[in-house]
Amino acid sequence: MRAYTVATVAVTLGVTQKWLDNVLTRFQIRGVFQSRQGISRRLGAQAIVTLHLASELIRTLGMPLANAISLAERAGSTDGIAMLGLFSSASITVDLTAMRQEVSERLALAVEVTPVPKRGRPPTK
Repeated sequence: MRAYTVATVAVTLGVTQKWLDNVLTRFQIRGVFQSRQGISRRLGAQAIVTLHLASELIRTLGMPLANAISLAERAGSTDGIAMLGLFSSASITVDLTAMRQEVSERLALAVEVTPVPKRGRPPTK
């Protein structure tokens, strides 16, 4: 399974890298691979779809971040069409297949324009 850098995912989602880092620090999202300090986080496809859905819920509905992440996590565990219950008499239908396709296309473009960050000390002159 391929994993992507935080910078690439930020470009894909149309958010700042700082916002994405803050979200990943505050919430545990399936598909985020992190080990110890000094090792960059990597995000798998499932995590990117979850973050995309959460960011869309925030943008379009003005939903608080914690609620958006919770709903997106629940939706991400299903295939095809997901019904997200907002409250007793309202729900949102999400076509996860179309969303995964959209994220895949955006990732392909983002990988081309986002440089791989250099790590460690610069070489001596």
